[in-house]
Amino acid sequence: MAAMQSFQIHPSTLKHQRFPHATRNKLSPNTCCPLFSFVSKATILSGPRGNGVLVNCLPPVDNHADEDLGSVPPDLWKDSMPIHVAVIMDGNRRWAQMRGLPSVSGYEAGAHAFRTVVDLCCKWRITVLTVFVFSSDNWTRPKVQHLVEIDFIMELLERALRDELQQLMRKNVRVSLIGDSTRLPKPLQVLLREAEETTKNNSQLHLIFALNYSGQNDILQACQNMALKVKDGHIEPEDINKFLLEKELETNCTEFPNPDLLIRTSGELRISNFFLWQLAYTKLYFANSLWPDFGEDEFVEALSSFQQRQRRYGGRSGS
Repeated sequence: MAAMQSFQIHPSTLKHQRFPHATRNKLSPNTCCPLFSFVSKATILSGPRGNGVLVNCLPPVDNHADEDLGSVPPDLWKDSMPIHVAVIMDGNRRWAQMRGLPSVSGYEAGAHAFRTVVDLCCKWRITVLTVFVFSSDNWTRPKVQHLVEIDFIMELLERALRDELQQLMRKNVRVSLIGDSTRLPKPLQVLLREAEETTKNNSQLHLIFALNYSGQNDILQACQNMALKVKDGHIEPEDINKFLLEKELETNCTEFPNPDLLIRTSGELRISNFFLWQLAYTKLYFANSLWPDFGEDEFVEALSSFQQRQRRYGGRSGS
C-alpha cells in the first residue's frame, strides 16, 4: 500500500469526464500513472482510503503502436478505451419479425453486425471481445424453435469459422471458446478446436465465444474443481479466495477475464445468466438497438458512455 499512497492524486486533478473534450485529450491515465499502467482495472486512489476516485489504467502504450492504430472517432478518448468488452447480442428474432422475415434471417443479419464489431475492436485496439452466442438455457426452448433456430445458429457459426478463419489469421485475432462444448455438433467442435489451435499465438484481439455457456454453471464447476483439490490435498480450505476461484472460471483463458464494459442490445435490462461473477464491477450499457442494427455509431455511443463514468469498486467519488 505504500507505493499506492505515494501516487495519490487529488480528485480535482483527474476527473477527466468533467473536462472539455479538448482538455481530456491532453490527459491520459498512462501519463498520470505510468507505474500502474499495466493493471487492467482502476488502481489510482485519490483521497482517503475507501473514498477515492478510481481511474481506469490501460496497458502500456507502445510508441510504435500508433502507427497501426486506426482512426478513433473524435467522440472517444483513445487512451481510455475499455480493455475487455462483452456483448449480449439480443434482438435477432425480433428484427426479423418486424420485417416479416423468418427468424433465421435475423441471425444472418446479426452475423454482419458481429463482423462489424470485431473489425472495430481490432481497429480501436480493444484487447478482448466476448460474445454471448448461445446460452445453455436455450436448450429448453420449444422443439420447433430448437430445430429452426438453434440448429441454424450452430450451422451459421460453423460456416463462419470455415469461411473466415483465414481472415481472423490475417487480422491477428485469437479465438477461444467458453461453455460446455460437449452438446455442440461434432463438426462444430472440431472447427472450434482447430480455430483455437490455429490462432493461439495471435495478439491483436482475443475473441471469446461464449457458446452453450451458463454463468451459474461456470461458478459451480469452479467450486467443484476447488473441492476436488481440497479432497486430493493440493490446497487447504482456508486457501480458497476469490483469486483462486477466478483461476478456475472458464474465463481463465484470457489475461483480462473481467469485462470493463458489457453491452446488451434490444432494450432488455438483464444479464440472462451470463458472466455472473465476472461482471461484479463492470459498467453496463443497454442499447435500444436490435443486434442486427448495432453498428459503428451505436458502438461509439456505448464506448462514450463507458468513458464518461467512473469505476469505484465500492468506494465513493471524491468531492
